[in-house]
Amino acid sequence: MFRTTTRTRCLLLTAAAALLLSGCTAVGPGAPAHPAVPSGKAAQDALLKAAEHRLVVDCLSGRGLSLTSRPRAPDKERELQSALFGAGPRELSVTLATGATVTAHEDGCLAGARQRLYGDQRRWFRAQVVVDNLRAEAQARMRDDPAHRAALARWTRCVTPPGSPRPDRPDPAVATRCSRESGLDEVRERLEAAELAAVRALRRDELTTYRQLRDRALRQAVELPAPTHPQKGTTLS
Repeated sequence: MFRTTTRTRCLLLTAAAALLLSGCTAVGPGAPAHPAVPSGKAAQDALLKAAEHRLVVDCLSGRGLSLTSRPRAPDKERELQSALFGAGPRELSVTLATGATVTAHEDGCLAGARQRLYGDQRRWFRAQVVVDNLRAEAQARMRDDPAHRAALARWTRCVTPPGSPRPDRPDPAVATRCSRESGLDEVRERLEAAELAAVRALRRDELTTYRQLRDRALRQAVELPAPTHPQKGTTLS
């Protein structure tokens, strides 16, 4: 299971497998040269998710465990979680430019499935975490821009009632109107595009690794042998 921490807060990502498909950042054109690999990103994502699930189910089955929706006793649930996500100290760690640190186990059935698909779990973990957080990094850089700070100050004055402190949660309709009138929407749209391009250039190596290992995983996914038993149980994400 992945865990992220910052200097001011700690975020727990409750579904490690969800991180596989959670990124919204496009990583560029091109598809692996294998006739059985689908060309669309959505179909490729579905293929990778199904292959990962298949490998995890096989791994758990070898340990006498299964992914089911039936309630388990607490000790059996802990056993399943350890087998699925790993146990003990987290061996994988990436600290992002935003200050967040993401960690994960190298053992467990999920880690084993990713090692099988991507070939190098450590390289994939780092590349995946960085690529999935490119937009967050761009947004963090954007907040330091003087134009964004000025627009945010105008927005704050707009949502603050006269003679009162700024509300923690402004009325959604007021916040939307103020975002438009203060120019914050326009500034964000303009700066985010520029900062995302800059971040993609800075993270070129990670993007290249991401593409290469994802292409490998797609080829591995279509070459998996047919399952020897029905693939039952809950999904990972």
